[in-house]
Amino acid sequence: MSGPPSEATLLVLDAEPLPRLGTLTGRVRIEHADESTLAERLPSADVLLVWDFTSHAVRRAWPGEGPRPRWVHTASAGVDHLMCPELAASDTVVTNARGVFDQPIAEYVAALVLAMAKDLPRTWDLQRQREWRHRESQRVAGTRACVVGSGPIGRAIAQTLKALGIRTALVGRTPRTGIHGPDDLDRLMARADWVVSAAPLTEATHGMFDARRFGMMQPSARFINVGRGQLVVEEALAEALSKRWIAGAALDVFEHEPLGPESPLWEVPGLIVSPHMSGDTVGWRDELGAQFLELFERWQAGRPLPNVVDKQRGYVPGH
Repeated sequence: MSGPPSEATLLVLDAEPLPRLGTLTGRVRIEHADESTLAERLPSADVLLVWDFTSHAVRRAWPGEGPRPRWVHTASAGVDHLMCPELAASDTVVTNARGVFDQPIAEYVAALVLAMAKDLPRTWDLQRQREWRHRESQRVAGTRACVVGSGPIGRAIAQTLKALGIRTALVGRTPRTGIHGPDDLDRLMARADWVVSAAPLTEATHGMFDARRFGMMQPSARFINVGRGQLVVEEALAEALSKRWIAGAALDVFEHEPLGPESPLWEVPGLIVSPHMSGDTVGWRDELGAQFLELFERWQAGRPLPNVVDKQRGYVPGH
């Protein structure tokens, strides 16, 4: 691949609010596209910033053998929304927003663990009903957690849960020091009080949390998904909760988003629903924009880029 042109064209797949790219003014030709214009403008772009990371437009618009961007950056941790066979087979570099969401998501998971252990949802319900009902809550220190996904987000979750005194096992694609492999997952899930899904979406992980796996969990266990919605067979989780195979669950991501008001998931007993917000703390968009600007400076200078995604695996390897 040849080096960056003297005046690169940056194409932004827009979402509101737009990214702050002021430092590139006068140095870069910046163009904007939405789902209806992306296919037309992609061939003339050197760089594509997928600011609208909820869109699947890149999959549909990516050119085959013709001109295409040399580098694609998505302002998200996951890349399944943009990956297609043509992009995977091309020499285009793909990077993601690894590092921005790690600690916020870990804090969110810890908050869910504490909320469920201390029965806070019921406390708020009883308060609204003006009902004084004394209960006992669960101590989290000494419980066991199985965190599935050994990337930066999974590692941050494991570290944060350990700080609460939770004995935490981390499961990744391949076993290595401090990380269990897939062969250990069933055994670890069967003894865990908390099962946390933070894995990337790949062919191997699609639907991995199904009726069989929910059936092997302890009746007192809780399940949390902050990875990708398609990791979970939602009907199986709903059944597990309705039949009290497990004690509770929390979903921050879903197979289809946004979750429509007609979805039965809103009414599943013991399920906490949140609108894909676990990593979105105050100022998160500014962090994403600053990260891209830093990467762009490296790319324009011809320096190696961090956060390069293995397009066959669907995530940044080696972490």
